[in-house]
Amino acid sequence: MAKRKIDGVLLLDKPFGITSNAALLKCRWLLSAEKGGHTGVLDPFATGLLPLCFGEATKFAQRMLDADKGYRATIRLGQVSTTLDGEGEISDSGQPPTALAEVERVLAGFVGEIEQVPPMHSALKHQGKALYEYARQGVEIERQARRITIYSIGVVSFDRAELVIDVACSKGTYIRTLADDVGRALGCGAYLTGLRRTRTAGFSLDQAVSLDAYIAMSLDEREACLLPADTLVQDMPLLTLDESEVARCRNGMSIQRAAGWSAQGLFRLYAEVESGDNARFIGLGEVACDGVLRPKRLLATSGQ
Repeated sequence: MAKRKIDGVLLLDKPFGITSNAALLKCRWLLSAEKGGHTGVLDPFATGLLPLCFGEATKFAQRMLDADKGYRATIRLGQVSTTLDGEGEISDSGQPPTALAEVERVLAGFVGEIEQVPPMHSALKHQGKALYEYARQGVEIERQARRITIYSIGVVSFDRAELVIDVACSKGTYIRTLADDVGRALGCGAYLTGLRRTRTAGFSLDQAVSLDAYIAMSLDEREACLLPADTLVQDMPLLTLDESEVARCRNGMSIQRAAGWSAQGLFRLYAEVESGDNARFIGLGEVACDGVLRPKRLLATSGQ
């Protein structure tokens, strides 16, 4: 089937065992879409919420990369792994605590802004090559600690050998490293046995469609699952422009209204629609301190 201009956002529940890029390529093929991109890597080991952008929506994908995330993590206590997850060599490392109160006390110590050293088995690049490639060759690369934020950690279940937690965190957080650090703090060792992304940028896993379900759909049903591009920027304030202002923006020209704008920063821009229907999203603009609106990133077509 010929490739088509398809615009929108698909909330996919990525299955275990495939890369984020493989999931993207499969869905892009299912839609016969010309252009697509994902919004942050989920390891093959991990499952869950993976927003995929197609067509004009890819222009706003970077905001998803920078967004806060939520995960459900399953952690094995009393053992450690050379890769910090179930794919490495496993060895016994100590007796897990018996009291939930002790686990909760240790977890509370990780909430807030903390420093975290990225794991060797990660896609982080060093001299153009992913760290996991060095790790597979037995080469250890020195990594600098990074400041990340853990907003909350909640215990879902605990039976001494296995701990399941819900984590809300900033971008750049490695849950495998968190599991290893928690094990060290408990004095028993630990590694990650399961990871599921549950939230990102205001989207939740219950909004997502599984890959198997998406494959089983008709083409029309697949397209109906796509969200409009402006769902990626709903946290921004909006400005509605008249026909002449839209034309100026599309020609790369700035706009200054007589009354000016009371706020500065990025805005999502909409074109007025005479029929009274919802205004049409045209892209992003920025109001500077001089009160002038300048186009920043616009849709190439009238689109959504």
